[in-house]
Order: sequence, then structure tokens, then C-alpha cells
Amino acid sequence: MFGQIREFVSEQRQALVDGMLKFREESVGSMRELALTSADGIKSLKEPVRAFAHSGVRLATVSQHALQKMIELESEVVTSALTDAALRLERALDADGVIDLVLDQAEMTGATRERLVDEATRAAAILKVAGRDVRKVGTQLYGKVFEAAEEELPKAKTRARTVRRTVRKTTARVH
Repeated sequence: MFGQIREFVSEQRQALVDGMLKFREESVGSMRELALTSADGIKSLKEPVRAFAHSGVRLATVSQHALQKMIELESEVVTSALTDAALRLERALDADGVIDLVLDQAEMTGATRERLVDEATRAAAILKVAGRDVRKVGTQLYGKVFEAAEEELPKAKTRARTVRRTVRKTTARVH
């Protein structure tokens, strides 16, 4: 995405350099054409800037929502780990001997494993949803900015030809 922006800026810079070279040769006509092209270029940046700003807001919302969910999950993880540790201690205190202690602790290991798997699965689901939302924002931004720019490209070339013809006619009348 940013590579295409750099490419766009590079093309605009090259157009400006070409325009300046042409200006040396064809002063008034080139000046009018360059001014019109520059004005059109500046106008065409309004919508992409708005689209980037709107996408930034949407990305902030996505990340805030994902972070909220992760913090809530972390709170549940810590609470259940503390509850699990307290239960292990209580069962250790209630054990009649070493064999009962080992059997109780082994029995609780399966529940702990299931809890950890469930928590990891929930964390992965939160990240998956956040990733999908980020991708959706990026895809929509690409569609608004770059695909729209590609559609406008033929129109801009046609207008530039019309301007050149008009400038040539005007310049011919002046001389």
C-alpha cells in the first residue's frame, strides 16, 4: 500500500520535473497546463487523505476492541489460575497421606490442561477476529484510494489532451 503511495508521489515529482523542463521551452502554454495539472493533482488528494484518516479511526477502534477483549480474558485467566492454586492447596491440606496428595494433584492436572487450552483458544479467536477486521479496513481503503485512482486515470489523460489543444489554440491566437 505504501509502495503505491511512494510510486504515486514519484510519478507526481517526475511530472513536475517534466513540466519545469517543458516550461523553459513553452512558457505561457506550459504554465497553464502545469497549473491545471497541479490543481487537479491537489484536488485528487482530498479523497485519499479522508479515506486514510477514516481508516485510521477504524483501525484504532478495532485495536481498542481487541485489547479490551484480551484484557478481559487475562483477568479471567489470572482469576482461574488463582482459584486453581487455592483449590490445589485445599486438597493438599485435606489429603490423608502422600498417595492421596499425589492422586488428587494428578486428577486436577487434566482440568488445568483443559482450562489452559480453552483460554489459548479464546485468545486465538480474539486475534483472528481482530486480524479479519484489520484486513477488511485495509481492503476497503485500497478500494477507495487505489482502485478509484486507477479508474480516474483515463479521464485525467483525456482532460490533459483537451487542455493542450485549448492552450495551443490560445497561444496561436496570441502570436
